[in-house]
Amino acid sequence: MAKRSKARLRALEVLFEAEQRGIDPHQVLTTRVERADMVVNDYVRTLIEGVTARREEIDELLATYARGWSLERMPRVDLMALRIGTWELLHNPEIPDGVAVSEAVTLARQLSTEESPRFVNGVLGRIQQLKDTLTDPDDDGVG
Repeated sequence: MAKRSKARLRALEVLFEAEQRGIDPHQVLTTRVERADMVVNDYVRTLIEGVTARREEIDELLATYARGWSLERMPRVDLMALRIGTWELLHNPEIPDGVAVSEAVTLARQLSTEESPRFVNGVLGRIQQLKDTLTDPDDDGVG
């Protein structure tokens, strides 16, 4: 598994656990690193920081473009993959759009339901189509 693919998986695990436990993702990450349960490269931290900082904006977009699905109804793994993919699409110019979508779809395929890859692909595909109207050219990605 490629380094950034592994980082996305680790970030998804942390974001998922944080949401399930109702705590800050940074706290989950710190605890896992201290217990030596997780090897963390810089991109894991970048993803967690980016998704956490932009969560409200990302969730608003997902609620808008996930036709017929509220955030509450979405499988949690799908939601985490969508948050990561949306952040990469809109706030990380280092990642090509196709890679951001493909990696999120792969996470859904590995960890979620049979229908999840198609759902994640559809939502992120729509966001990708509208990217130019959704982003600020001066965006630095995190805050």
